Amino acid sequence: MRHNKHHASLGVTREHRKAMLSNMGASLIKHGRIETTLTKAKALRPFIEKVITKAKNAAAATEKKDALHLRRMALKDIRDEGAVTLLFNEKAAQFAKRSGGYTRIYKLGPQRIGDAAEMALIELIAADDVGYSKSRGKKKAGKKSKAAPSAEASAKADPAADEAKS
Repeated sequence: MRHNKHHASLGVTREHRKAMLSNMGASLIKHGRIETTLTKAKALRPFIEKVITKAKNAAAATEKKDALHLRRMALKDIRDEGAVTLLFNEKAAQFAKRSGGYTRIYKLGPQRIGDAAEMALIELIAADDVGYSKSRGKKKAGKKSKAAPSAEASAKADPAADEAKS
């Protein structure tokens, strides 16, 4: 059962987890992409996206005190002042037109020699990246749909169409 499980514990204490996510978030902001385990990347994604949203809201804030408050809230999460300054001053404008989804995770496969942990690459998405669009509701051309009636069945069911033809 997964009752009361709001985040991955990563097998460490709460303090260690917060420090680890803070350091990984600072590295991601500074370098743009980092290589880590898949579990850590999945734990980092919501953490860093909330910080980026704070930076985006601070850039759009009308009053200086609101922007300062958001910067201090981000400094509470990411304890590297240089990384937060870089995020708020330069990179926040990059995400101004995106409504979420600031990171992307690529699975690299089991590459770590010691424990065969599944590795992943997490990166910040560029401002002009459109990504990919999911094909919703489209069916493959090779398969026939069972629900689609044949032409004869539709002609038998619609007598008005027969009268229109004659």
